[in-house]
Amino acid sequence: MPVRAVRGAVQLDRDEAEHMLTSVEELLSEILTQNSLGLDDLISVILTATPDLVSEFPAVAARRLGMGDVPLLCASEIAVQGALPRVVRVMAHVETDKARQEIRHVYLRGAQALRRDLAQ
Repeated sequence: MPVRAVRGAVQLDRDEAEHMLTSVEELLSEILTQNSLGLDDLISVILTATPDLVSEFPAVAARRLGMGDVPLLCASEIAVQGALPRVVRVMAHVETDKARQEIRHVYLRGAQALRRDLAQ
């Protein structure tokens, strides 16, 4: 089965652990739903957070959704002056029969401004 990358991002209102977790859970759930994916379709997930988000690891949200056996990696986005603040980004590697152009990338809240060309 082909391997594809699915991207997404969400902008948080504030740096608070529970807010981060529920926001990232929402983002990951939307990525799975909009691409008709199940947990077994996931190969790995990379999650990044802007340097102003320090209250929790975004991967904790993935584990809360049942991704405990999926390789997860958290990293910090580079601090670019003028970049959109309080953003968690996701790149999930998945097995799917969908063609690359059929993949639905998910950008929630203010993160839609990051990739208007991809945002659903």
